[in-house]
Amino acid sequence: MNRRNFVKNSLKASAATTMAVTGFPTIVPASVIGKNAPSNKINIGAIGVGRISRDHDMKETLPFDQARIMAVCDVDSKRLADGKKYVNDYYAAKTGKPYDGVTMYDDHRALLANKDIDAVLISTPDHSHAYLGIHAVEAGKDVYLQKPASLTIAEGRALSNAVHRTGRILQIGSQQRSSTQFRYAAELVRNGRIGDLKTVYVGLPGDPGGDEEPEMPIPKNLNYDAWLGSTPNVYYTEKRVHPQNDYSRPGWLRMEQFGAGMITGWGAHHVDCAHWGMDTEYTGPIEISGRADFPKSGLWNVHGLFQTEGVYANGVKMIISNEIPNGIKFEGTEGWIFVTRGDYRASSSDPIPTGKNKVLPLTASNNKIITSVIGENEINLYKSTDHHGNWLESIVSRKQPISPVEIGHRSCSTCLLHHIAMKLKRKIYWDPMNERFLNDDEANAMLNRPHRFPYEVKGLD
Repeated sequence: MNRRNFVKNSLKASAATTMAVTGFPTIVPASVIGKNAPSNKINIGAIGVGRISRDHDMKETLPFDQARIMAVCDVDSKRLADGKKYVNDYYAAKTGKPYDGVTMYDDHRALLANKDIDAVLISTPDHSHAYLGIHAVEAGKDVYLQKPASLTIAEGRALSNAVHRTGRILQIGSQQRSSTQFRYAAELVRNGRIGDLKTVYVGLPGDPGGDEEPEMPIPKNLNYDAWLGSTPNVYYTEKRVHPQNDYSRPGWLRMEQFGAGMITGWGAHHVDCAHWGMDTEYTGPIEISGRADFPKSGLWNVHGLFQTEGVYANGVKMIISNEIPNGIKFEGTEGWIFVTRGDYRASSSDPIPTGKNKVLPLTASNNKIITSVIGENEINLYKSTDHHGNWLESIVSRKQPISPVEIGHRSCSTCLLHHIAMKLKRKIYWDPMNERFLNDDEANAMLNRPHRFPYEVKGLD
């Protein structure tokens, strides 16, 4: 009996034998799969072991006894060695014994070929998310994929199709869904506590532009061609990629070649949770318009100040801007609810409001709105209290996680629609069912980008 079937059958036989681990969700305990039996753990490979992996993905996965990170992969050999040490040191400190059980890979394909690996964490730049996600599910691995789901709408569709075709579990790293206040806010809206929903305001942080940066020699430890992946070949400069001497915020986040900026960087989180409250998780807006300032020079070229608006088929409007408070405001006929992260941050560079800008995680026009109780016969949404733990639960149960791929694709595609509207500076009309613009060849040409050989994303139309 292979490992996955063993875990699955043991879970069925011991359905009542679950326990709550302090600070983590209920998950299959060691007693079900054999206490401290390494061969029965969920073996995980981490692809991309930079800032977000160290601060969030590996960090949040390591505490679970049911999982073991047994491999790391990165195209930067310095970071690769650091990643191996990071995991080895964690397990050594946990067990009180020397540990050296982590294998290094400089090519994700070799890691995915390892049949002992059950699942992967993908914590890489945006432009490689769909490419790596598709490779992983086609190799039979379950996936935790950092948001946003893709660089383009076409890539997101290919990713979702691949996940459904292979039957793998894929959790999008939109961890706000596992924060109580975001779920509760969505339940309050869905159950009519603010009357009929009319407008949703989504506030995002901003990103300034930058200076011109000189060409630099490619570090010997960096496979720059693989890092660029499907995007065009451009000269190397450190601020285009990631810092060589620390794990601070990388420069690629401000480059349109690798992502769309804050509209997807934070927008994928907030739009996802907005859709949750709007009950529009599997669709998108039908009309989008807006404005944005873009740097006229310099290396960093993602959008600056902006405001965009999307209108949904039910008439609800979503306004997104970095000129309004960071969070989501649901406005209805009988009041409003505002929800934000509060003091929580997924990585050290996440902004936390302080002083006069400090806000509570959940507020409303009337305190009675947020103190009301959601009844058993009302809409009760999927509950998770730990995003990585929920992913591990889903790997065992084979039930969908709280942030499945299609929902992640739809929130990402909505962000990208707003980005396209910024670029075109006019109203555009979208068919969410067919994922095409109506009678607009110029806009439809922006649904995908050219892909550089041999890093093409599979499954594109």
